[in-house]
Amino acid sequence: MGFIMDGLDTEAYDRTYSDRQLLGRIADYFRPHTAKMVVVVGALFLHAMANMSGPILISKALDLLAKNPTTEAMLLMSGGLLLLGVTSWSFNAIHLIFATRVVGEVVLKLREDVFNGTIRHDMSFYDEHPSGKIVSRITSDTQDFSDVVTLTANLLSQVLLVLLLSLWLFSINMWLTLVLISFAPLAVIIALSFRRIARRVTLDARRVTATINAQIQESISGIMVAKSFRQERAIYNTFQHNNQQGYQVGIRRGLTLNTIFPILGASSGIGVGLLIYSGGLTIRSGLVSPGEWYLFMQAVGFFWFPLISIASFWSQFQDGLSASERVFALIDAEPKVVQIGNEELDSAKLKSKDLALEFRQVHFKYNENEIVLPNFSLTIAPRETIALVGHTGAGKSSIIKLLTRFYEFQGGELRIDGQDIRRLNLQQYRQYIGLVTQTPFLFSASVRDNIRYSCPTATEEQVIQAAMGISGGDWLADLPKGLDTDVGERGANLSLGQRQLVALARVLLKDPTIFILDEATASVDPFTETQIQEGLDYIMRDRTAIVIAHRLSTVKNADRIIVMDHGQIVEEGSHQSLLAQNGHYAELYNTYFRHQSLAYIEELGVRN
Repeated sequence: MGFIMDGLDTEAYDRTYSDRQLLGRIADYFRPHTAKMVVVVGALFLHAMANMSGPILISKALDLLAKNPTTEAMLLMSGGLLLLGVTSWSFNAIHLIFATRVVGEVVLKLREDVFNGTIRHDMSFYDEHPSGKIVSRITSDTQDFSDVVTLTANLLSQVLLVLLLSLWLFSINMWLTLVLISFAPLAVIIALSFRRIARRVTLDARRVTATINAQIQESISGIMVAKSFRQERAIYNTFQHNNQQGYQVGIRRGLTLNTIFPILGASSGIGVGLLIYSGGLTIRSGLVSPGEWYLFMQAVGFFWFPLISIASFWSQFQDGLSASERVFALIDAEPKVVQIGNEELDSAKLKSKDLALEFRQVHFKYNENEIVLPNFSLTIAPRETIALVGHTGAGKSSIIKLLTRFYEFQGGELRIDGQDIRRLNLQQYRQYIGLVTQTPFLFSASVRDNIRYSCPTATEEQVIQAAMGISGGDWLADLPKGLDTDVGERGANLSLGQRQLVALARVLLKDPTIFILDEATASVDPFTETQIQEGLDYIMRDRTAIVIAHRLSTVKNADRIIVMDHGQIVEEGSHQSLLAQNGHYAELYNTYFRHQSLAYIEELGVRN
């Protein structure tokens, strides 16, 4: 069944924990709920004791009725059994109420920790690992972790129950009790033999579930592309393959976890057979009476279930341990971006937007075989607008990723106002950075909510002012409900140009010191193009701006154009000076920008 393991590779951040380490971490989540767990264990124990008292009461009542079969005695026995039933139900209700609260609170805390740990990871983490698999750990695995609570409570109560039952059985007949207890080590050995395979199959089950979740999420997100290329069948076949894999792994898991009980049941059957034979010998020898023998065998029935549960606990517990192992691995994943200080930038310079940026011999690579910026150096003056141009793979986006501290560079220095970016308080630094990506992401909410996202405390007047700051607010007239327009999932209800305008208004509300833009390459209508350019001109005024430029207007208006090739600056200067050099920029201009120029359009008109 080796093919079942295909596609179930571990994630790079996965790690193996010993049972001792996992139990220690799990105990930390239980510790604040110790009092409730004591109530749960106590209620379970008393529930079991109430159930166990039934046969004792029946045994005593039968002896009483044999001597004095009166109506009062029968009513007394019936009332006693009714009371035991009510008591048993009451303690079971208490156990369920408190156990449910403990489970809910433990899962709540665990999800808070794992989600908090997840959002603290740098962007390289999300580039390397599918979001669907991360979601699976936060949702499914944390929920399955809650089984640990129930199993632990049951274990503690059943250990107490077995101890008390053992004492009771000894009081009935010591020899038969010793025969019964002699089977306990065998049950434990059988159960522990399933431990390793149980951990392995439960981990496989969680990995395949994460794979399925990731594929479903990707398929739904890219459904438009799939439909446009008529690939619905292809994504269904991929799902079917993953689903079939999940079925096979689920079968292995089910067979493994469910096999232990029949094996333990068979062992208990052998033990009961030996007890019946031994009991026959003791009755014939007069060591016990038939009534005592009946009571002993009834007690054995109560004894076997908690004993089997204790013996099988460790194998069942592997399900919870495998879930906790995956969750703790996500929490403990080491970030690649690590701050070595917590220094703050000069607040006066931040507000006056008087910050200089400097790359000093920066060396950056995504992996060992992909060096992107070899010893890159660049100085950007305060309130200077820089346009980065170059072919795909030149390293333009990498500069932005380093400047926003989304990725860690391996050598050199990146200084903000003379301070090492690795020593800065990132929360303060990023508060003064405004980033607009090539495909702006909008949340499923209104336009107003998406603008306010950059500054949740902003007043209605400030939101309106930011919206009006982009092309005088003319773009709002094209929205069905203005600022109240629902943008849909990822902004699907808006055009790409409208999404860019919302993103620009969102940045404008933030009023950043450093504005970073990765211009979209997709074409928009001329009117929206004008609105976007007016918004860009307004935002970039009197602040430091770094733009990956795809629009000729942006390139021409930049204070300085940085021409990049394979992570190096090959040319820099103004638009006209670079064209005059007739070098790499001139080649880029003729390839990407010339068709946007008015002269080119007029030339086409004359030809036609």
